[in-house]
Amino acid sequence: MSARRALRVGAAAAIVVVVLVLTLPADGRPLPGAGACTIFPKDNHWNVRVDGLPKAKISDAIVNRIGRDENAHADFGSGKFEGGPIGIPFKVVKNSQKKVPVSFEFDDESDRGSYPIPPNVPIEGGSSSDGDRHVLLVNKDKCRLYELFSAFPQDGGKRWKAGSGAIWDLRSNKLRPKGFTSADAAGLPILPGLARYDEVKRGSIDHALRFTVQETRRKYVYPARHFASDSNDADLPPMGMRFRLRKGFDSSGFGPQSRVVLEALKRYGMILADNGSNFFISGAPDKGWNNDDLARLGDVRGSDFEVVDTSSLPTPGK
Repeated sequence: MSARRALRVGAAAAIVVVVLVLTLPADGRPLPGAGACTIFPKDNHWNVRVDGLPKAKISDAIVNRIGRDENAHADFGSGKFEGGPIGIPFKVVKNSQKKVPVSFEFDDESDRGSYPIPPNVPIEGGSSSDGDRHVLLVNKDKCRLYELFSAFPQDGGKRWKAGSGAIWDLRSNKLRPKGFTSADAAGLPILPGLARYDEVKRGSIDHALRFTVQETRRKYVYPARHFASDSNDADLPPMGMRFRLRKGFDSSGFGPQSRVVLEALKRYGMILADNGSNFFISGAPDKGWNNDDLARLGDVRGSDFEVVDTSSLPTPGK
Protein backbone atom coordinates (compact mmCIF):
# COMPACT_ATOMS: atom_id res chain seq x y z
CA MET A 1 0.00 0.00 0.00
CA SER A 2 1.38 3.42 -0.96
CA ALA A 3 1.95 6.05 1.68
CA ARG A 4 -0.65 8.28 0.00
CA ARG A 5 -3.27 5.52 -0.07
CA ALA A 6 -2.50 4.58 3.55
CA LEU A 7 -3.01 8.20 4.52
CA ARG A 8 -6.38 8.27 2.76
CA VAL A 9 -7.49 5.03 4.42
CA GLY A 10 -6.34 6.28 7.81
CA ALA A 11 -8.20 9.55 7.37
CA ALA A 12 -11.38 7.69 6.35
CA ALA A 13 -11.12 5.44 9.38
CA ALA A 14 -10.68 8.47 11.62
CA ILE A 15 -13.84 10.03 10.16
CA VAL A 16 -15.78 6.82 10.83
CA VAL A 17 -14.56 6.80 14.43
CA VAL A 18 -15.59 10.43 14.92
CA VAL A 19 -19.06 9.78 13.48
CA LEU A 20 -19.52 6.71 15.68
CA VAL A 21 -18.45 8.60 18.78
CA LEU A 22 -20.78 11.47 18.03
CA THR A 23 -23.77 9.17 17.51
CA LEU A 24 -23.10 6.62 20.25
CA PRO A 25 -26.29 5.77 22.15
CA ALA A 26 -26.63 6.64 25.80
CA ASP A 27 -26.64 3.92 28.40
CA GLY A 28 -30.05 2.62 29.40
CA ARG A 29 -31.72 5.28 31.53
CA PRO A 30 -32.94 4.30 35.00
CA LEU A 31 -36.25 5.58 36.29
CA PRO A 32 -36.69 6.80 39.89
CA GLY A 33 -38.64 4.24 41.88
CA ALA A 34 -38.09 1.58 39.22
CA GLY A 35 -34.37 0.97 39.40
CA ALA A 36 -34.52 -2.40 37.65
CA CYS A 37 -36.07 -0.80 34.57
CA THR A 38 -34.47 1.36 31.93
CA ILE A 39 -36.38 3.50 29.47
CA PHE A 40 -35.91 1.42 26.33
CA PRO A 41 -32.64 -0.10 25.06
CA LYS A 42 -29.61 2.09 24.49
CA ASP A 43 -29.96 1.93 20.68
CA ASN A 44 -33.53 3.25 20.80
CA HIS A 45 -33.92 6.52 18.88
CA TRP A 46 -34.87 8.35 22.08
CA ASN A 47 -31.46 7.47 23.53
CA VAL A 48 -29.18 8.16 20.56
CA ARG A 49 -27.19 11.37 20.15
CA VAL A 50 -27.65 13.32 16.92
CA ASP A 51 -25.17 16.17 17.32
CA GLY A 52 -22.80 14.45 14.87
CA LEU A 53 -25.40 13.97 12.13
CA PRO A 54 -25.88 16.31 9.15
CA LYS A 55 -28.51 18.99 8.96
CA ALA A 56 -31.42 17.95 6.74
CA LYS A 57 -31.68 19.66 3.35
CA ILE A 58 -35.30 20.61 4.06
CA SER A 59 -34.45 22.12 7.45
CA ASP A 60 -34.72 25.81 6.57
CA ALA A 61 -38.05 25.38 4.78
CA ILE A 62 -39.51 23.42 7.71
CA VAL A 63 -38.31 25.90 10.36
CA ASN A 64 -39.54 28.85 8.30
CA ARG A 65 -42.97 27.22 7.98
CA ILE A 66 -43.28 26.65 11.72
CA GLY A 67 -41.94 30.12 12.51
CA ARG A 68 -38.39 31.40 12.89
CA ASP A 69 -39.51 33.94 15.48
CA GLU A 70 -41.60 31.53 17.54
CA ASN A 71 -40.45 31.13 21.14
CA ALA A 72 -39.61 27.80 22.72
CA HIS A 73 -41.43 27.01 25.95
CA ALA A 74 -40.92 24.62 28.85
CA ASP A 75 -44.34 22.98 29.16
CA PHE A 76 -43.48 21.75 32.66
CA GLY A 77 -42.49 23.14 36.04
CA SER A 78 -43.28 23.22 39.74
CA GLY A 79 -46.51 24.12 41.50
CA LYS A 80 -49.86 24.21 39.75
CA PHE A 81 -51.50 25.98 36.83
CA GLU A 82 -55.30 26.21 36.74
CA GLY A 83 -55.47 23.62 39.50
CA GLY A 84 -53.29 20.97 37.90
CA PRO A 85 -49.60 20.03 37.85
CA ILE A 86 -47.43 21.78 35.26
CA GLY A 87 -46.38 19.04 32.88
CA ILE A 88 -47.20 15.39 32.23
CA PRO A 89 -46.99 13.36 35.46
CA PHE A 90 -46.24 9.66 35.73
CA LYS A 91 -46.57 7.13 38.54
CA VAL A 92 -44.59 3.98 39.35
CA VAL A 93 -46.65 1.02 40.59
CA LYS A 94 -45.96 -2.54 41.73
CA ASN A 95 -47.12 -5.71 40.01
CA SER A 96 -49.58 -6.13 42.86
CA GLN A 97 -51.44 -2.98 41.81
CA LYS A 98 -55.00 -4.00 40.94
CA LYS A 99 -55.86 -3.55 37.27
CA VAL A 100 -59.09 -1.94 36.16
CA PRO A 101 -60.86 -2.26 32.81
CA VAL A 102 -60.48 0.59 30.30
CA SER A 103 -62.74 1.22 27.31
CA PHE A 104 -61.43 3.25 24.36
CA GLU A 105 -62.89 5.63 21.83
CA PHE A 106 -60.26 4.50 19.32
CA ASP A 107 -60.37 0.87 20.38
CA ASP A 108 -59.17 -0.49 17.03
CA GLU A 109 -55.79 1.24 17.55
CA SER A 110 -55.50 0.87 21.33
CA ASP A 111 -54.09 -1.88 23.52
CA ARG A 112 -57.26 -3.19 25.07
CA GLY A 113 -57.56 -4.75 28.48
CA SER A 114 -56.96 -3.73 32.07
CA TYR A 115 -54.51 -1.10 33.25
CA PRO A 116 -52.91 -0.85 36.75
CA ILE A 117 -54.51 2.46 37.71
CA PRO A 118 -54.42 3.32 41.44
CA PRO A 119 -57.10 5.56 43.00
CA ASN A 120 -54.63 8.43 43.45
CA VAL A 121 -53.18 8.36 39.94
CA PRO A 122 -52.05 11.82 38.74
CA ILE A 123 -53.79 13.10 35.62
CA GLU A 124 -52.23 15.66 33.32
CA GLY A 125 -53.85 19.00 34.10
CA GLY A 126 -55.52 17.67 37.24
CA SER A 127 -58.70 15.73 37.85
CA SER A 128 -60.90 18.53 36.46
CA SER A 129 -58.82 19.15 33.34
CA ASP A 130 -60.46 19.45 29.92
CA GLY A 131 -57.11 19.04 28.16
CA ASP A 132 -55.22 15.94 27.03
CA ARG A 133 -55.58 14.23 30.42
CA HIS A 134 -52.69 11.84 29.89
CA VAL A 135 -52.16 9.11 32.49
CA LEU A 136 -48.72 7.43 32.57
CA LEU A 137 -47.91 4.36 34.68
CA VAL A 138 -44.84 2.17 35.03
CA ASN A 139 -45.06 -1.35 36.44
CA LYS A 140 -41.61 -1.52 38.05
CA ASP A 141 -41.72 -5.30 38.47
CA LYS A 142 -42.42 -6.09 34.83
CA CYS A 143 -40.91 -2.92 33.30
CA ARG A 144 -44.14 -2.17 31.47
CA LEU A 145 -45.25 1.33 30.53
CA TYR A 146 -49.00 2.04 30.35
CA GLU A 147 -50.16 5.29 28.76
CA LEU A 148 -53.64 6.72 28.31
CA PHE A 149 -54.98 9.75 26.46
CA SER A 150 -58.14 11.59 27.52
CA ALA A 151 -58.53 9.36 30.56
CA PHE A 152 -61.62 9.66 32.77
CA PRO A 153 -62.45 7.53 35.83
CA GLN A 154 -65.87 5.89 35.99
CA ASP A 155 -67.66 4.55 39.09
CA GLY A 156 -65.10 6.09 41.40
CA GLY A 157 -62.19 4.64 39.46
CA LYS A 158 -63.47 1.05 39.27
CA ARG A 159 -63.27 1.40 35.50
CA TRP A 160 -61.99 4.05 33.09
CA LYS A 161 -62.76 5.54 29.71
CA ALA A 162 -60.02 6.89 27.46
CA GLY A 163 -59.53 8.17 23.94
CA SER A 164 -56.65 5.80 23.28
CA GLY A 165 -54.07 3.75 25.11
CA ALA A 166 -50.85 1.83 24.59
CA ILE A 167 -48.70 -0.61 26.56
CA TRP A 168 -44.93 -0.67 26.07
CA ASP A 169 -42.20 -3.10 27.09
CA LEU A 170 -39.43 -0.81 28.37
CA ARG A 171 -36.82 -3.46 27.55
CA SER A 172 -37.84 -3.69 23.89
CA ASN A 173 -37.63 -1.52 20.76
CA LYS A 174 -40.93 -2.81 19.45
CA LEU A 175 -43.01 -0.07 17.82
CA ARG A 176 -46.73 0.36 17.35
CA PRO A 177 -48.15 -1.24 14.20
CA LYS A 178 -47.91 1.07 11.19
CA GLY A 179 -50.74 3.59 11.19
CA PHE A 180 -51.57 3.07 14.87
CA THR A 181 -51.85 5.90 17.35
CA SER A 182 -50.87 5.55 21.02
CA ALA A 183 -51.60 7.94 23.87
CA ASP A 184 -49.79 10.42 21.61
CA ALA A 185 -50.80 11.56 18.12
CA ALA A 186 -47.54 10.29 16.61
CA GLY A 187 -48.00 6.76 17.93
CA LEU A 188 -44.97 7.26 20.18
CA PRO A 189 -44.51 6.64 23.91
CA ILE A 190 -44.63 9.82 26.00
CA LEU A 191 -42.52 8.98 29.04
CA PRO A 192 -39.12 8.67 27.28
CA GLY A 193 -39.41 12.21 25.89
CA LEU A 194 -40.13 13.98 29.17
CA ALA A 195 -37.58 16.26 30.81
CA ARG A 196 -37.33 15.10 34.43
CA TYR A 197 -36.01 17.00 37.44
CA ASP A 198 -33.99 14.02 38.70
CA GLU A 199 -32.01 14.13 35.43
CA VAL A 200 -31.41 17.85 35.62
CA LYS A 201 -30.36 17.55 39.25
CA ARG A 202 -27.86 14.92 38.15
CA GLY A 203 -26.58 17.38 35.54
CA SER A 204 -27.47 15.68 32.27
CA ILE A 205 -30.51 14.71 30.20
CA ASP A 206 -29.31 11.80 28.08
CA HIS A 207 -32.19 11.45 25.65
CA ALA A 208 -34.29 13.32 23.12
CA LEU A 209 -37.23 15.38 24.34
CA ARG A 210 -40.82 15.44 23.20
CA PHE A 211 -42.26 18.58 21.60
CA THR A 212 -45.25 19.89 19.68
CA VAL A 213 -46.04 22.26 16.82
CA GLN A 214 -49.35 23.71 15.71
CA GLU A 215 -49.43 22.28 12.20
CA THR A 216 -48.05 18.98 10.98
CA ARG A 217 -48.02 17.06 7.71
CA ARG A 218 -50.15 14.07 6.77
CA LYS A 219 -47.10 11.84 7.15
CA TYR A 220 -45.00 10.16 9.78
CA VAL A 221 -41.34 9.13 9.85
CA TYR A 222 -39.51 6.63 12.05
CA PRO A 223 -39.97 6.13 14.95
CA ALA A 224 -43.49 7.65 14.70
CA ARG A 225 -46.32 5.43 13.42
CA HIS A 226 -49.24 7.79 13.03
CA PHE A 227 -50.11 11.22 11.62
CA ALA A 228 -52.79 13.69 12.70
CA SER A 229 -53.22 16.08 9.80
CA ASP A 230 -55.06 16.50 6.51
CA SER A 231 -52.34 18.68 4.94
CA ASN A 232 -49.79 17.45 2.40
CA ASP A 233 -47.81 20.70 2.55
CA ALA A 234 -44.18 19.57 2.07
CA ASP A 235 -42.95 22.43 4.26
CA LEU A 236 -44.84 21.14 7.27
CA PRO A 237 -43.03 18.66 9.55
CA PRO A 238 -44.22 15.04 9.71
CA MET A 239 -44.72 13.33 13.04
CA GLY A 240 -41.49 11.82 14.32
CA MET A 241 -39.23 14.43 12.73
CA ARG A 242 -36.08 15.10 14.78
CA PHE A 243 -34.97 18.66 15.54
CA ARG A 244 -31.95 19.88 17.50
CA LEU A 245 -30.61 23.13 18.87
CA ARG A 246 -27.87 24.46 16.59
CA LYS A 247 -24.35 23.75 17.76
CA GLY A 248 -23.30 27.40 18.06
CA PHE A 249 -26.14 28.42 20.37
CA ASP A 250 -24.65 30.06 23.46
CA SER A 251 -26.28 28.66 26.60
CA SER A 252 -23.74 30.11 29.05
CA GLY A 253 -26.04 32.94 30.17
CA PHE A 254 -28.90 30.65 31.13
CA GLY A 255 -29.73 29.28 34.57
CA PRO A 256 -28.51 25.83 35.64
CA GLN A 257 -31.76 24.00 34.91
CA SER A 258 -32.50 25.53 31.52
CA ARG A 259 -28.85 25.08 30.53
CA VAL A 260 -29.09 21.30 31.07
CA VAL A 261 -32.20 21.24 28.88
CA LEU A 262 -30.44 23.25 26.18
CA GLU A 263 -27.41 20.97 26.15
CA ALA A 264 -29.73 17.97 25.75
CA LEU A 265 -31.39 19.69 22.82
CA LYS A 266 -27.98 20.10 21.19
CA ARG A 267 -26.88 16.50 21.75
CA TYR A 268 -30.08 14.50 21.51
CA GLY A 269 -32.55 16.96 20.03
CA MET A 270 -36.32 16.62 20.24
CA ILE A 271 -38.88 14.47 18.45
CA LEU A 272 -42.17 15.84 17.11
CA ALA A 273 -44.91 13.92 18.89
CA ASP A 274 -48.18 15.85 18.76
CA ASN A 275 -50.07 18.89 17.53
CA GLY A 276 -49.97 21.76 19.99
CA SER A 277 -48.27 25.08 20.55
CA ASN A 278 -45.10 25.64 18.55
CA PHE A 279 -41.85 24.45 20.15
CA PHE A 280 -43.51 23.49 23.43
CA ILE A 281 -41.14 21.04 25.12
CA SER A 282 -42.60 18.39 27.41
CA GLY A 283 -41.54 17.44 30.91
CA ALA A 284 -42.78 15.90 34.13
CA PRO A 285 -43.90 18.17 36.99
CA ASP A 286 -41.69 18.32 40.07
CA LYS A 287 -41.41 20.62 43.07
CA GLY A 288 -37.69 20.92 42.35
CA TRP A 289 -38.16 22.86 39.13
CA ASN A 290 -37.34 26.57 39.21
CA ASN A 291 -40.03 28.14 37.03
CA ASP A 292 -38.09 31.39 36.59
CA ASP A 293 -35.09 29.43 35.34
CA LEU A 294 -37.21 27.37 32.93
CA ALA A 295 -38.93 30.50 31.64
CA ARG A 296 -35.61 31.54 30.12
CA LEU A 297 -36.13 28.84 27.51
CA GLY A 298 -38.48 31.36 25.95
CA ASP A 299 -35.37 33.22 24.76
CA VAL A 300 -34.79 30.40 22.28
CA ARG A 301 -36.32 31.08 18.87
CA GLY A 302 -37.41 28.79 16.08
CA SER A 303 -34.41 29.98 14.07
CA ASP A 304 -32.15 28.40 16.72
CA PHE A 305 -33.39 24.93 15.75
CA GLU A 306 -32.61 22.77 12.75
CA VAL A 307 -33.97 19.52 11.36
CA VAL A 308 -31.63 16.54 11.63
CA ASP A 309 -31.00 14.06 8.82
CA THR A 310 -31.46 10.78 10.72
CA SER A 311 -31.41 8.54 7.66
CA SER A 312 -28.10 6.96 8.71
CA LEU A 313 -29.35 5.86 12.15
CA PRO A 314 -30.41 2.26 12.76
CA THR A 315 -34.14 1.59 12.95
CA PRO A 316 -34.56 -1.10 15.62
CA GLY A 317 -37.99 -2.59 15.99
CA LYS A 318 -39.07 -1.37 12.57
